Amino acid sequence: MMTTKDKIIAIDLGGTSAKLAIVSTEGEILQKWSEHTVILNGGKAIVPNLIDSIQERMDLYQLTTEDFLGIGMGSPGTVNHIDLTVTGAYNLNWVETQNVGEQFIEAFNLPFYLDNDANIAALGEQRHGSGDNASDVVMVTLGTGVGGGIIVDSKIVHGSSGAAGEIGHMTIDKDSGIACTCGKIGCLEALASATGLMNLTREYSEEYSGDSEIKKRIDNGEELSAKDIFEVSEQHDVFAKHVVEQFGEYLGLGCSHIVNMLNPSKIILGGGVAQAGEYLREIVARHCDNYIFPALKGKTEIVIASLGNDAALLGAAELVNDGKLVG
Repeated sequence: MMTTKDKIIAIDLGGTSAKLAIVSTEGEILQKWSEHTVILNGGKAIVPNLIDSIQERMDLYQLTTEDFLGIGMGSPGTVNHIDLTVTGAYNLNWVETQNVGEQFIEAFNLPFYLDNDANIAALGEQRHGSGDNASDVVMVTLGTGVGGGIIVDSKIVHGSSGAAGEIGHMTIDKDSGIACTCGKIGCLEALASATGLMNLTREYSEEYSGDSEIKKRIDNGEELSAKDIFEVSEQHDVFAKHVVEQFGEYLGLGCSHIVNMLNPSKIILGGGVAQAGEYLREIVARHCDNYIFPALKGKTEIVIASLGNDAALLGAAELVNDGKLVG
């Protein structure tokens, strides 16, 4: 029989849905569910809906606040982990600052911890996934954009204004003609995300005149995904291989900057693009090695994330465990 206060409520808030879980203090997901994120009316219903959902589950499983150590949550946007507020989470329609922590503490009277969604995914992978509990780990999340979380001495690095880990906005090619959504030119995000892969594919297709399935599909105006390009590249399509190799060089160069600055034992590649697995990992590691300061060669392993969507939930739970240690 589990003793009291041996469970944690974990929340991974996203623009389409929120994933919620009851997690043991040891990091085992006991129950998991999701809620649709209602962003209408400035996203005012988001936190009340989450609170209602948690209360319903507590009733369903016959649990009370006495069973819980606390609540941990990851959110998009600019997160103040001390004030427990979120600002500028545009995919949630949260333009104004949201006093997220205040609402949860009032509802449950439990310790509440809040951090950026990329940071908690990194923490989850570091503790329970491909990070193997190593103390110094960086996670690079490759989705529509490029996100990141930095763990040093087993703690999230926040920076002076809470925005550390904006890995996607390091300039990786100042001579690139490809603009990032942030307004800069040649960001890692513009060149080495799922969007970046498509940017490169379209740019290079204009110059390529050889035979290629991908080139034909672009010329026909067909919809393509990053997955399509990786799959055809593995089948030795010359054009697709060229695109993926260039993508891997940009990402490897970005990883080399991380190695040279932070000397982590692992860089974890996560997000949808990382589902290309070992094929992608090998290309990135090879290019990364070309740009690393010689004394640091062989000190950092590039690995693929292993927890999928559970990384953020487990990371949110670890915020509570860590808070308890210092609280």
